[in-house]
Parts: sequence; structure tokens; C-alpha cells
Amino acid sequence: MLLIKNIGMLATAKGNEPLRGAAQHNGVTIMRDCAVLLNDETIQAVYENGSAPECGNVIDAGGALVTAGLVDAHTHLIFGGWRQHEVPLKLRGAGYLEILKAGGGILNTLTATRNASEDELYDRAKKALDEMLDHGITAVEAKSGYGLDVENELKQLRVIRRLKEEGGFNVIPTFMAAHAVPPEFKGDPDGYIEFICTKILPKVADDELCEFVDVFCETGVFDVEQSRKMLTYAQVYGFKTKIHADEIDAIGGSVLAGEIGATSAEHLIAVDDAGISSMAKGGTIACLLPGTSLYLNKEFAPARKFIEAGVPVAICTDFNPGSCPSDDLQLCMNLGYLKYRMTPEEVLSAVTINAACAVGRGDILGTVEPGKQADLVIWDAEDLDYLVYRMGTNKAKKVIMKGNIVK
Repeated sequence: MLLIKNIGMLATAKGNEPLRGAAQHNGVTIMRDCAVLLNDETIQAVYENGSAPECGNVIDAGGALVTAGLVDAHTHLIFGGWRQHEVPLKLRGAGYLEILKAGGGILNTLTATRNASEDELYDRAKKALDEMLDHGITAVEAKSGYGLDVENELKQLRVIRRLKEEGGFNVIPTFMAAHAVPPEFKGDPDGYIEFICTKILPKVADDELCEFVDVFCETGVFDVEQSRKMLTYAQVYGFKTKIHADEIDAIGGSVLAGEIGATSAEHLIAVDDAGISSMAKGGTIACLLPGTSLYLNKEFAPARKFIEAGVPVAICTDFNPGSCPSDDLQLCMNLGYLKYRMTPEEVLSAVTINAACAVGRGDILGTVEPGKQADLVIWDAEDLDYLVYRMGTNKAKKVIMKGNIVK
């Protein structure tokens, strides 16, 4: 048993479902003078108003804020190389698709990832996960998508499995071979989608290497019908679906997400009303990536429109070597507050319960309640307002994952 006592403020959502609309704010409960009792990897009980049992193993929170561990529901964690050499091109005005067309972007990382060994990819990703844990992130979604062939996509997914089984991390695997058209299929996106569906996806299924399948539905990458084919194949194999949609142009990816009941749609900077309406009807979570908007100097996704339409909003890092080389979800929380105009409670639900539901973990993660996994953060903050107001420093004072103190 481990008792966390003297919690000045405990802020948490409740339940296993994503919070939407007004509930994204109102569904966050604020409790004072609390204690939380952990039993191995599970939360045993929550005590309010200064009451707490006797326990030999105690952490004194010192009157600080405590929340559930943060969940990062969108990362491209497994990759080789970095892309700092592309920044001068961006500063001269080159756009994402222009860099991709010239052989940079995802295709640059493809080469580095194919050349990296499985051990090298594992060591790099483990270092990033250690940084995330240090900042209070206790669960992470990780996508493939920098191999774009049978051998290297499977290699990336095996690394994700190792991070979970050997490293002990809460890592949720997403298969995203439909991230770009590789050189072998240049000019033939239809052929590449067919190749993924018939040659790679069956092997992924046989080895049980992922839970979600994602596709980059965007101008110059994959169109709506190609994306529909990819995700329909995935659903036939029993996988849950995600979709990169409307990052640059509203070509219908968000509409497709709602139509097929995708668990989440990601980016959504250029989303239109039809896409928001479809996602609301389909129960799709909006995974918004403010760090990418900041890094690329782009518009920020219309978070308030999603909330007003009843679409649950999650906030994620989009950690990757090109468009957001940052794994700092705390910075994204600051941006959610300042740029999305979300309340502190809305931001908290976006990085806990809604993000947990976006990776299929709402039943075990995302809230501080009996029966949930013992993932918690003690913050160097007295309340939520201070946590989302203060930026540029790591405010995670103590981090607990699966009942173990990891910071």
C-alpha cells in the first residue's frame, strides 16, 4: 500500500467515457484536503476533507495539486534521425507539401528509419519516453509510418511492443504505413494503399502488433476514397481506426471519420462545419495538436467550435522529427489555454480522460478513482489555473506510474 496524503487540490474527471460539450469543463471535480490510497498498480480509495487511513508507506504532497497521469494520444515516437536541416527551408517560406515533394519531410525520415536497427530505434524512443515520464506523461500512443514497407513497418511496431513489454511503459501501438507514398510507389498512391492492405496489414494482424490503424488523408498524400479503403480494411481485421484529417485542406477526412465511427481524428486545423458535424454524430474524438501549429506557424484548430458542437477534445504533442520536435505535453496544455481559449478544466480533461479514451484506455486511465490504474502526478502548483498559466518550466514534481514512483 502507498498513501499520498496532504493533497491541497485533487482535480479529476470521473467515469470511463470522454467528456464533451459543457461536461468537458463541468465534469472535472475539484476536491480539497485529500488523500489517495494505492494498492500495487491500482487506486484503492480516495479520501476527502482531511480523512486518511494509517499507512506505513506515505508520500506527503505538501498541499500541492494532484491529477491523473497525463496521456499523450498522438505521437510519431519511433523514428531515425532528426530534421533540423529543414528549418532554413521553412524560414524561407517552403511549405510542408513542398518539402515533401522535394524528397524531404517524411521521406527524409524514412531513409533514416530504414537504416536504423531495431535496437537503435528502441534506445531513441526509450529516451523520449523517459523525458515524457519526467513531465508527467504516463501513457503514450505511438505510430509507425516511417518505414513504409513490410520489413520496416513491422520493425517499428516491434519496437513499440518492446517498449511496453521490456521497458514497462504504457504505450499504445498504431499502424500508420499510410503516412506518405514511398519512393517504390511514386505516383501510384492507389497501388501503395493496395500493397498496405494486402501485404503489410495481414502480417500486422497475424503478429498482433497494433490496436489502431491511421491514415494521412490530405492534399498530395491520400484522398478520401483511398483513406476509406485503408480504414475499411483495418476494421475488417478488427482494428480501431484513426485519421489524420484536415491539417492543410478540408478535403473530407473529418467527414469520413464520423461516417466510419473512427475513434479519433487528428490535426483538424482546416476542418469545416460538415466535418465537425460528422464527428459529433459519429462519436469521434478530436485530437488537437497545438505544438504543431506553433512550430509551423500555422493557424490553431478551432477547439471552441468542437466543444460547442459536442465533440470531445483531446490535446496531444504530435511529437515527431519534422513538424513538432517536442514531447512536452505541458507546453501543449499552455497553448490549449492561451490559443484554443479552453478553460483549465477543459484542458485537464483533454490530456487525461479524453486522451485516454482516444487510445482506448478510458476504462483504466485518465481519472483518479478506485479501480483505475495508479498513474498520478503531484505538481509544483497549488491549482489548475497556475498549472496551465505557467509555461516554459517542468511543473511535475513527482510522477507515479502503475503504483511506482518514477520521478
